[in-house]
Amino acid sequence: MPLARSLSITSLSGLEEWDEEFDLEDAVLFEIAWEVANKVGGIYTVIQTKARLTAEEWGENYFLVGPYVESNVRTQVELIEPTNPALKRAIDKMNSSGCKVYFGRWLIEGSPYVVLIDVAFTAWNLDKWKKELWDNFSIGVPWFDREANDAVLFGFLTAWLLGEYAAQCEEPPHILAHFHEWLAGLGLALCRQRQLPVATIFTTHATLLGRYLCAGSVDFYNNLADFNVDKEAGDRQIYHRYCLERTAARCAHVFTTVSQITAVEAEHLLKRKPDIITPNGLNVKKFSAMHEFQNLHAQSKNRIQEFIRGHFYGHLDFNLDKCLFLFIAGRYEFSNKGADIFLEALARLNYLLRVNHSDVTVVAFFIMPARTNNFNVETLKGQAVRKQLWDTAQTVKERFGKKLYESLLVGQLPDVSKMLDKDDFTMMKRAIFATQRQCQPPICTHNMLEDSNDPILTCIRRIGLFNSSADRVKVIFHPEFLSSTSPLLPMDYEEFVRGCHLGVFPSYYEPWGYTPAECTVMGIPSISTNLSGFGCFMEEHIADPSAYGIYILDRRYRGVDESCNQLTSYLFQFCQQSRRARIIQRNRTERLSDLLDWRYLGVCLSKHSHGVLSVSHPLNPTNLSFQAQGFRYPRPASVPPSPSLSRHSSPRQSEAEEDDDRYDEDAEAEKDRLNIRQPLTLPSKKGLPLVIHLGYLWSFI
Repeated sequence: MPLARSLSITSLSGLEEWDEEFDLEDAVLFEIAWEVANKVGGIYTVIQTKARLTAEEWGENYFLVGPYVESNVRTQVELIEPTNPALKRAIDKMNSSGCKVYFGRWLIEGSPYVVLIDVAFTAWNLDKWKKELWDNFSIGVPWFDREANDAVLFGFLTAWLLGEYAAQCEEPPHILAHFHEWLAGLGLALCRQRQLPVATIFTTHATLLGRYLCAGSVDFYNNLADFNVDKEAGDRQIYHRYCLERTAARCAHVFTTVSQITAVEAEHLLKRKPDIITPNGLNVKKFSAMHEFQNLHAQSKNRIQEFIRGHFYGHLDFNLDKCLFLFIAGRYEFSNKGADIFLEALARLNYLLRVNHSDVTVVAFFIMPARTNNFNVETLKGQAVRKQLWDTAQTVKERFGKKLYESLLVGQLPDVSKMLDKDDFTMMKRAIFATQRQCQPPICTHNMLEDSNDPILTCIRRIGLFNSSADRVKVIFHPEFLSSTSPLLPMDYEEFVRGCHLGVFPSYYEPWGYTPAECTVMGIPSISTNLSGFGCFMEEHIADPSAYGIYILDRRYRGVDESCNQLTSYLFQFCQQSRRARIIQRNRTERLSDLLDWRYLGVCLSKHSHGVLSVSHPLNPTNLSFQAQGFRYPRPASVPPSPSLSRHSSPRQSEAEEDDDRYDEDAEAEKDRLNIRQPLTLPSKKGLPLVIHLGYLWSFI
């Protein structure tokens, strides 16, 4: 697909003059990240979900570059011979020079090619490369920081790979390298310092200093312009990491980030305003269940209810049909992820439900991995007791059924008093006695290594939510990632989310927020904040987010206590919804899936940075005009399920009154389909349309 090229706005040293137009098939994209085939955090999800669409667009010229981790390679990567001749020669040359570089296919959707570099095998070069880093960039890395040492090794090896590939190409190469986060950023800086013919992009998904400052209970967003960044980084002993990140951001031809709020943060902390904002998306097709997602919700909810029956055995004095499942999940950052404000809001919600004599019970799950040594014995016992009760019931049922069958065979109505004998009653009494429990149901499902100092458990002790019979709010802390092979809660994360009623993510620091996005594409309402990239994105593109089950908590312009009251109000009003209202709301939430699809987010750029692409031979920025027409969802014609529209003083509607509300599912769905724009197309020089996917405006380099 030949594309017209304007003259370069800024000259890039080391980059040869390209022709006015070139074929995209001649360009090669290297995407470099520490989380390629190596799950650490959210960047793994970013790369994994968009790999299929990127591979479709770039074909055989798309290569992911990451670290070689043997345990991950065994289960995720198929090692093969390199398919690109120049890349094969480059890898062979590096291997013959004392490196270990592997090539294969990552076994995910799209099966992209991966180049995996064994950083530990070349650790003998660390001191030499650290000296070179100091000589060229005046950045010193201490010997004890293993993560920074890995970043140095990975950066030099990545730059070596790109330089070797450029040298092995028979014709002047068209190389584009996209680097994610500071761990990969040094490779970008070295490409510029060595004047390699590589156009570079750097994406920060969160700034290092921002994460550390927010974790330290600093009034971060109101003081962004006032921080002495060098001093703050030095005080936290991350100055060398901060320098690596800032160098990558400053050296990149194009600097991008994932949300407007992170763009403001990067401008102040990294001293460069991002050129483009590229919101993170999901491969929505992976999560789509056609029109069966309501049935999937019911099935997954039943499995969670089975766990609840075992966990609360002996204290199951609440109606599971009137039980709501809430959850928070993610990295264990107590304040940054909003676990502190969520717990405080749960305590206040518990009070409101009790004084209003509500028959609703709330079970709040905390899915945050922490240091443990094993499952809690009492928790495992609960599941064993539940299974024993089930087996007893099945045995009695079989005996009862056999006697009923034999009675009907001889043409007699059964004598109910004789259907169960003494053995049956004895068996049932023993099963009932086995459910007796002297202690309260456990809060934590595992044995914590630092129980007395754990932030969540310490807060629970302070607010007094101990899963007592009087509490209408129960808390379960599961300090481990969910797995379908777990003997305790055998569900994977997707299945668990589908079975819950509401995701609660009141984060103070959340550059994007994949957890509420995953809730949305599975039709589960969620609570986010206006300090998260996801929350700001939804506020911008939906006229009334709460009508679609997206509740935006104000943590930017309100104090902690006010935000906590607002969260409590959201939770209490959600508990007052009828089952029908929740079903309507889930339908609306699921219809927002297309808004989070990579195919649409690829062209959803910040209106403050339209057309900014000052790289070698770009499209002329003045010729790019991105329209967002039809990209803002209106408020639905009927909004019965929106908690934010009601007040504590207003009487609750009856079920009969709600049935009279105007609501046409098909009509609303059709309107929403019309209110999401199609992927952007740009005319090429020969009049052929080019569909831009994945936010890759840089694919025109």
